[in-house]
Amino acid sequence: MEVIPAIDLKNGRCVRLFQGDFNQETVFSDDPLATALSWEEQGGHRIHVVDLDGAIQGRPTHLEVITSIVSTLRIPVQVGGGIRDLRSAETWLDAGVDRIVIGTAAVRDPDMVQEICRKFGSERVVVSVDAKEGLVALQGWKEASTTTVFQLASQMAQIGVVRLLYTDIARDGALSGPDFITNERLVIETGLAIQASGGVASVEHIKDLVPTGVDGVIVGRAIYTGGVSLSEAVAAVA
Repeated sequence: MEVIPAIDLKNGRCVRLFQGDFNQETVFSDDPLATALSWEEQGGHRIHVVDLDGAIQGRPTHLEVITSIVSTLRIPVQVGGGIRDLRSAETWLDAGVDRIVIGTAAVRDPDMVQEICRKFGSERVVVSVDAKEGLVALQGWKEASTTTVFQLASQMAQIGVVRLLYTDIARDGALSGPDFITNERLVIETGLAIQASGGVASVEHIKDLVPTGVDGVIVGRAIYTGGVSLSEAVAAVA
């Protein structure tokens, strides 16, 4: 299982939101590249970067910052936020990003997601399934849909997606523990590689995710605040 530190970018800075609320942000660093290098040095398997401004605007907004991270680090980087058309996908992949993370477009334009999988390969794509009370949220978590997590997961599997990132928004930034039950259900019922996100507050939480069969775990606020030592977390799942 991969331990994947997260960098959320807003106005060029590393921030963390509470339950996806853009009005409840904490700034942790003004230097995203230095933060990414630190996570690499501590053993992170890959870096998960979210362009929060891009998620709101529906287009890449931190191209220079993220390109700098990708070109400097030796470990792979996956990027999400505002990737809602083929051009945006190509922009990030041409910049050297290992995987692109697609959220809103997976619900609104599954044909586009299928085309990206065909053109670039399914291994280059992660579909982000962000949920509020079991329903998928859109537009940077600002808008609710009527699609359930499992409906979307099934649809994505049918069009060639192989990897999902599942986030329970109520747990994101809350340090209340991951949604072990839903993550394990997704692994068993979809057959997809699942990245778990939201609620991780300790190395024990990360250890407890291993039996669920998830492919990776995204860790954000807890490694910024010191609740989780990234190096210890990586060693715990080695």
